[in-house]
Amino acid sequence: MCEKKRYLCGNIISCFMSKLLIVGTVAFDAIETPFGKTDKILGGAATYIGLSASHFNVPSAIVSVVGDDFPQEHIDLLSSKNIDLSGLEIVKGGKTFFWSGRYHNDMNSRDTLDTQLNVLESFSPKVPDNFKNAEVVMLGNLHPLVQLSVIEQMSERPKLVVLDTMNFWMDVALDDLKKVITKVDVITINDEEARQLSGEYSLVKAARVIAEMGPKYVVIKKGEHGALIFNEDHVFFAPALPLEEVFDPTGAGDTFAGGFSGFLAATEDYSFENMKTAIIHGSNLASFCVEKFGTERMQTLSRDEVRKRLMQFKALTQFDIDLQ
Repeated sequence: MCEKKRYLCGNIISCFMSKLLIVGTVAFDAIETPFGKTDKILGGAATYIGLSASHFNVPSAIVSVVGDDFPQEHIDLLSSKNIDLSGLEIVKGGKTFFWSGRYHNDMNSRDTLDTQLNVLESFSPKVPDNFKNAEVVMLGNLHPLVQLSVIEQMSERPKLVVLDTMNFWMDVALDDLKKVITKVDVITINDEEARQLSGEYSLVKAARVIAEMGPKYVVIKKGEHGALIFNEDHVFFAPALPLEEVFDPTGAGDTFAGGFSGFLAATEDYSFENMKTAIIHGSNLASFCVEKFGTERMQTLSRDEVRKRLMQFKALTQFDIDLQ
């Protein structure tokens, strides 16, 4: 038996974990909410995914691009979470992708104030050789052709490919998006995007239509109302933990994706039953993300805090009922 042991929320997991490859943006964000505003802070889909997945001690790597304006302290932070950054390209003289947005009072809608693609505009991902055999690939929100190129660089078919996308790509690159969808096992999108992609208002019908495009599992996120996962005739609903305040919802969906994919890579069990547990882990971590601006909460989140909140999720969803 392997002498090394890793711990996940109190449970021992084998040290022979699947490797997790994360593809997405590493970026600067400037955020304004009813609670305040920030200047440029650390953001990006791959950043949130990586910080979230790091809670499962799974070997992971980020494939992304930044300019040489990206601070060393951010690189050190990601490295301190045992994230392999050999696939993070630093463009000399380039500027890092930047997004600025303002949230409305309901925190469910926002206005994009500025988007600067910068080095992302000509980004050509290069998967590190030691992660070309990664068992789990998490494709964060990027142009579908970039996501497709990552899949094509893998030396063998990953055991699980998870795709996150958004309505923007449905508007401007639908054909390319559909090509990628045929090659993934799981797609994670929100309810509005599911309706747009499928042309169906009912989420049950929408999931069925999307599944016919290729993925075996369809995860539909409903923000503060939880998440659904569909697999053939099976459906599971995971509620979101009711919070007194949502400070900043930026990155919550990516944090969810990181918890979801990180747990699956750690447990090496890609069954529907285990994905139900993965949904809970993703929702649990996302509930922390929204408590502060950007990645601030995720940078210092402790194992004890994660475990305690998991118990709250358990109490929220567990009940006994007499079916006599």
